Amino acid sequence: MEPVSTPGRWSDLDRPPLSAEALGRALLAPGGPLARLEVVGQVGSTNAELLARAAADPGAWPAPSVLTTDSQTRGRGRLGRQWEAPPRSGVALSLLVRPQAPVEAWGWLPLLAGVAVVGVVRDLAGLPAQVKWPNDVLVEGRKLCGILVEVLPGAVAGTGPAGVVVGVGVNATTTRAELDGGGLGGATSLRLEGAASTDRDVLVRALVRALTAELARFEAAGGDAAASGLAARAAEACTTLGRDVVVHLPGGAQLRGVAEGLDGDGRLLVRREGAAADEGPVPVSAGDVVHVR
Repeated sequence: MEPVSTPGRWSDLDRPPLSAEALGRALLAPGGPLARLEVVGQVGSTNAELLARAAADPGAWPAPSVLTTDSQTRGRGRLGRQWEAPPRSGVALSLLVRPQAPVEAWGWLPLLAGVAVVGVVRDLAGLPAQVKWPNDVLVEGRKLCGILVEVLPGAVAGTGPAGVVVGVGVNATTTRAELDGGGLGGATSLRLEGAASTDRDVLVRALVRALTAELARFEAAGGDAAASGLAARAAEACTTLGRDVVVHLPGGAQLRGVAEGLDGDGRLLVRREGAAADEGPVPVSAGDVVHVR
C-alpha cells in the first residue's frame, strides 16, 4: 500500500516535514515491517485518530499500521494529561498491532514499547535512556518520551478484531522555552541533551523497526516475557527499580515504599513502607509513580 501524506508548506529549515515517500520506501512491505503507513500534516492526537479510523474501517487498517504527523495539537498521555508541541519539533506516531499473544499478556505492552524506545535513544542518539515504570522514557531523570497504549474499542467489547494502538511521542528539537510553554515543564528533548541525531525521519524508521521487532520476539514466545527476554530487558532498562517511590493509585490512594522488581505480568512490586518482615510486596498494575529523591 502506498504511503498517504498531507502536503503543507514549511519554512523552518531546522525542522523539515516528514517525507512520506522516503518513509514508505523504508517501512512498507514487502521490504519493510508495515502493512500501511499514513503521514498527515496535522492531527489532534495520533492515538485518537488511529483508534477511530481502525474501529470504523478495520479492513483498511491491517496490522501493523502506523499513523504519524508533523503537528499534533492535542497530545494525550496517561490520566488524561494533554500537551502541545511546535510543529515538526518531535515525533508523534501511533502503531496499530494485533498481538498474537494471550490478552492476559498485553499488560507487558507499555514496557515492551519503553524497552524498544530506550534501545533507539541509546543507539541512535547516544543518550543514557531509561524507562520509568510503566511508560515514560527518561534521560538523566528528565522525560524525553511518553508512551500511551490503548486497546481498540471493538477488542474490549468483543465486537471487532482484537487490536492495540501504541502511541509514542519523542521530543526531538524542542527548546526549553517551548517545553515550558507547552505544559511540558521538567521534560527534555534530544537536542537539549546533545543527541547525536535529531532527524525525525531517521527516528520514525528506527522506532517502527524497534517496536515491531520487540513485538515479534514477544509473539514468538507466545507472550511469555521471560522466554522472549523482554522481562530481563525491562528490568535492566527500568530506572524505577530499587528506588523509594510514591505510587498514586487509581481512586486517589497512595502507596509508599521501595520498588523491588517486576512480576510475571509486568506489574511493579512495591515493598510497602513499614511493612512487616513477612509481608510480601504489593503488585501495582496501574498508577502514577513518583521517584523519591
